[in-house]
Amino acid sequence: MTENQDNVLTIEELAVYLKISKSSLYKLAQKGEVPGQKVGKHWRFRRDIIDQWLADSQTPSKRK
Repeated sequence: MTENQDNVLTIEELAVYLKISKSSLYKLAQKGEVPGQKVGKHWRFRRDIIDQWLADSQTPSKRK
């Protein structure tokens, strides 16, 4: 596989990567809560964008 192909994830691959069910991921993607795009009937997600989205959406830890 080329680097570009490794960078694009299917819904199945992203569900495994995020450790959530495919049905939950479909719902999040359809609501626009996960960055991705439909190609025909299929969802595709760029790993670098998902990684940035995860980093940006982390809840800051509370300091005492």
